[in-house]
Formats: sequence, structure tokens, C-alpha cells
Amino acid sequence: MKKVLQLALGIIAAIGGFVDIGELVFNAQAGAFFRYRLLWAVVVGVIGIVVFAEMTGRVAAVSGRPVFDTVRMRMGLTVGLVTLIASLVINLITLAAEVGGVAVVLNLLFDLNQSTLILLAVMGLVVIVYFVPFDGIERIFGYMGCALLVYVVAAVHLRPEWHQVAQGVVPSWHPSALYAYFVVGVIGAALVPYEVYFYSSGAIEDSWGVKDLNLNRANAALGFSLGGILSIALIMVSAEVFAPAQIDPGFLGTTALGAQRAFGETGLLLALLGMLFAVGGAAVECAFSGAYTLAQFAGWEWGKYRRPREAPRFTLAWMIFFALAFVVVETGVDPVLLTEYAVIFSVVALPLTYLPVLLMASDRTFMGDHVNGVLGNVIGWAFFVVILVVSLAAIPLMIITQGGSG
Repeated sequence: MKKVLQLALGIIAAIGGFVDIGELVFNAQAGAFFRYRLLWAVVVGVIGIVVFAEMTGRVAAVSGRPVFDTVRMRMGLTVGLVTLIASLVINLITLAAEVGGVAVVLNLLFDLNQSTLILLAVMGLVVIVYFVPFDGIERIFGYMGCALLVYVVAAVHLRPEWHQVAQGVVPSWHPSALYAYFVVGVIGAALVPYEVYFYSSGAIEDSWGVKDLNLNRANAALGFSLGGILSIALIMVSAEVFAPAQIDPGFLGTTALGAQRAFGETGLLLALLGMLFAVGGAAVECAFSGAYTLAQFAGWEWGKYRRPREAPRFTLAWMIFFALAFVVVETGVDPVLLTEYAVIFSVVALPLTYLPVLLMASDRTFMGDHVNGVLGNVIGWAFFVVILVVSLAAIPLMIITQGGSG
């Protein structure tokens, strides 16, 4: 039973990383615009994040070093500083979007003043993170976020054309920049850097060692595969509900209507509950990820397993991240638009995140008997090529399509 509960790390990383506010709307738009044609991009992204999450967890378990330590060790101080700055900026933008998303869901549930809900969202998240142990945080957001499984049931309930679904899993191309933009976005959203920063640091938080390598594989494979299944279900529901009506689900509330179409008010409430905890979990990941990277780069004491007075600068760092996110959201910026831009900009930083991980996992001197095998290296380098391609294409496609609007 203890091993089963420890799978929560992979579940929160998947629910809160794969299925955040941007993913909820982005995948819904992908299904509305292209029906099932982008399912293959989800599969590619899932395989990629499973491969690299397993590597980061293995490096952390064997060496006791989280992924950002490997960035600085392998890439040097200058590149490490550039990666740090990029990571902190992207984390802040994403965190602001997630906080705004929590407020949006709360507004849909309770219809209160938006500014009040933003403040309550930040205060609630800070209180939970401050007082609840790390494993408790994993379970609260990870398991409650599983209410989003209503989309999986809805995807089947709506009776899709299964042969079209099968065709969508096979890679295909469509002669439009908008299609290419969504390909990059769907793959990139699955590989955003804060996921691996959180995952590898979480492995240290949970005191993983060599004995936990099988647990690491299970977390990476099962957790992120669950996130992928939810992403596929979102696309399928959107393809059945929004595509025929030519509706652009560009708002979080619109995305929730897909579950309502299948199961009425119960489906809507489950969708909103799942969104609340999934987006809340993503906010926690982003805040921790920013604090982890800053503390690890600066050599501070860090970790939720330490009491606040034992790691005061780490604690202050994630609190400041929440405070800055509150300021950003209070400007009235659209949290969905903010997240989509954060995903695209994070795609540009992917090579700096994943190359050190791949090099470290391939280094027998560092990893010993737990080094990548031949197959692992082939798959890892193949996906690194994919990462390079999407990182180079992200900004031009964002400009050409005006952020996916045309």
C-alpha cells in the first residue's frame, strides 16, 4: 500500500503538469479545429516526457542531485545562469496563469468578485503549501485532480468514430501553419521544463535511492500516461461537442461544457472540481519549481521536507513567487492566453533543460550500472531531435498564426 501511495508524485506531475489551464483550453481548441488529427502529437509528447522523466528520476535517485544541479554541472555557470533566468521568468508567467485559472474555476463555482477570488486562491494555495507535508500536497492535488477522468468516460459515452480516432493516432500532416502551431504546442506542453524540475526535486524530497528505481519507472510511465489519456480524452470530447457546432472553446468554462454535454450537471461539477485541483496542482508545481531552481543554483538549503526556519530562503522564494503571480493576475491579463504564451516560450528553453539530463544519464562514470542502455540512448537522442525541431519552430509559428488565432 505504501508503494501505491508513493505513486502520487507521478500523478500530481501528470495531472498538474500535463493538464493545466493551458492544456485544458489548448487541447479543446485542437479538437475543435482539427478533430482527431492531433492525437498523435499527444502520444509523441507522452512518450517523450515518460522517457525524460524516468531519466531525471533515475539521476536524482542514483546521484542525489536534482535536474537543475545537472544543468549547472554539465553546461557551466554561464549557460546555467541563462537557463535559470529563462526558467524563473517562464515559471512566473505560468504560475500567474495557473493562479488566474484557479480563480476562474472558483468564479464558475461560486460567482463571486474576481479580485476577491484571486486573493482567496493565492491565500489558499500558500496556506496548503506552508502547512501540509510534501506527500500530503501530492495526494490532495493528484488524487482530487483525478475527477478530470470524467472526460475519459465522456469521450466513450459520446460514441466517437473509433476508426477516425485510430487514424488520428497515426502521425499525419495538414498544410497549414495553424496545424503546425498546434502540433508544436501539444508536444511542447507535454515537455514543459517545470515538470522535470518538480519531478526530480520531488524525488529528493521523497528520499529516493537506488532501491526506488522501479518506483521511479512506475511513476513516470503510469503518471504521465494518465496525463496523456486525459489529454486525448479532452481532444475527443471537443471533437464531438465543439467541432460540429464550429465553437472555439477559448475559455475554461467552455471546456467544462464538454463534460456537461455527456453527463449534465454532474459532469459539469466533476469537470470543474477536477480543473480546480489540476490547475491548483500546476500552480504548486510552478511555485516549487521556481524556488527549487533558484535555491539549487544559489546553493541554499531547500526542500519542503525541511521546516521553514531550516530553509528560510527557499520558503521565502516560493512565497514571493505566489505574491508576484497575484500582482500579475490582478492586472486583468487573460490567464488562458498567458499560459499558451508560457508554453510556447518554454518550448524554446527545452534543449537547455533536457540535454544535460541526457548527457548525465548516459555517463557511466556518474551513473555506474544504472547508466542508459543502448535503446535508452537511441530513444533519448531521437526525442532530443524532436525537441530541437519544436523549439526552433515555436516562435515563428506563434508569430505567423498570431498565437493560434489564425
